[in-house]
Amino acid sequence: MLSDVNLWPLIGVAIIIVGFVLRFNPMLVVIVTAVGTALAAGFPIDKILATIGTGFIKTRNLPLIILLPLAVIGLLERHGLRQHAQNWISSIKSATAGRLLIVYLAARQLTAAIGLTSLGGHPQMVRPLLAPMAEGATEARYGTLPERIRHKLRAFSAATDNVGLFFGEDIFVAFGAIVLMTTFLHEAGIDVEPLHVAFWGIPTAVCAFAIHAWRLYRLDGVLAGELKAEGIEPLAASASTSASKTT
Repeated sequence: MLSDVNLWPLIGVAIIIVGFVLRFNPMLVVIVTAVGTALAAGFPIDKILATIGTGFIKTRNLPLIILLPLAVIGLLERHGLRQHAQNWISSIKSATAGRLLIVYLAARQLTAAIGLTSLGGHPQMVRPLLAPMAEGATEARYGTLPERIRHKLRAFSAATDNVGLFFGEDIFVAFGAIVLMTTFLHEAGIDVEPLHVAFWGIPTAVCAFAIHAWRLYRLDGVLAGELKAEGIEPLAASASTSASKTT
C-alpha cells in the first residue's frame, strides 16, 4: 500500500532549500514552491489558481494584524525601550550575554510547548529587548563594543529565539505541523495519534536545548577571547591594571 503513495509533491521541500540557499527572493521561492507542489500532485491549473485566490481572500487582513503590533513596537523604541532594557541589564552585575540567552531559551521553549508561540519573536522581542539586553550585559563588562561583536550578539539572540520556538512548538499537540504529519501518515495507511507525535518530540526538544545552551555557555568565553585579541580587556581588569601602575 505504501508503494502507491505519490512522493513527487515533496519536491516543494527541495525547491525551498535550493531557493533559500541561492538567496532568491523569499516570496518568489514560496510561490514557485506552491505551484511546483500542486503540479506534482496533479492539480489542474484552474484549481491551483482558485486555491491561491481563496488563500489570498482569507488572509487579506493579515497584514493589518502584523503591522499594528509593529507600529506599537516602533513607538516604544522611539521612546527609549532599547536604552531602558540595556540600562536595566547593565545594573545586574552577574548578568552576561550567555546566561541571559540561556534563560530566554528555556522560557521560549517552555512557553512554545504549551502553545504560547506569540510571546516571543524577532520583531516584538529580539530586536527591541533581547538583543539590546545582550549587548548591554556585554558592554557592562567591556565598555564600547566593536560592530562585529554587536552583530554577533544580535545573531545569537535571533538564533536563540528560533531554536526555542522551533523545537518547543513541536511538543504542542495542536501544532499545525503535528496535524499535518498525522494526516499525511493516515492517508498513507499509518494511524498515529497526535499525542504520540508530540510526546516523541520531547527528546528532540531536550537535545536541542542542551546543545544550544552549551553553545551559549561558551559564548561568553568566545567573546572574551575575541575582544582580548582586539586589545579590549574587562573593565574591572583594566581598572586594576591602571591602579597598580599608578602605585
